[in-house]
Amino acid sequence: MRDLTSLPTGQSGRVLCLRAGMGRRLMDLGFTPGALAACVLAAPGDEMRAYRVRGAVIALRRREAQTVILEEDNHE
Repeated sequence: MRDLTSLPTGQSGRVLCLRAGMGRRLMDLGFTPGALAACVLAAPGDEMRAYRVRGAVIALRRREAQTVILEEDNHE
């Protein structure tokens, strides 16, 4: 399975589901099934990243981003 941390800067993917833990908070921020999420900025050290989802830019720590599961890319 692929999570949000696997997205390189400039790439996007569709949210499939959320793992338990931060799920409710992330859903409130727009990370809902079917939403398109794009990595727009990665901080040095890769601990923090910024993602665009539903028109907003949200900064997440690595452990938070790992809870967002993306759909598999069928074009590979």
